[in-house]
Amino acid sequence: MTAHPGGLGADPHIRVIRPVPPPAQHACAECVQLGTPWVHLRQCLTCGQVGCCDSSPMRHARAHAAATGHVIVRSIEPGENWRWCYVDEQFV
Repeated sequence: MTAHPGGLGADPHIRVIRPVPPPAQHACAECVQLGTPWVHLRQCLTCGQVGCCDSSPMRHARAHAAATGHVIVRSIEPGENWRWCYVDEQFV
């Protein structure tokens, strides 16, 4: 994990965050298409795409971040309110 001066929230990748609407579905569309299971869901805070987490077999949220540069996601699990940066491997 990379530390940034100023602590939490000082992640330089925050600039990729855009206003995104709540997800229309609580599902990983790529997993649904492939017929694979997921564990938890993450929403891209640049484009709004929903993907499965790193504990899921296919890790679609991380793959989306790597392919697009949209590196900040939020959990859309009930009761969770956090954001994660895939580049710095830290909460933001």
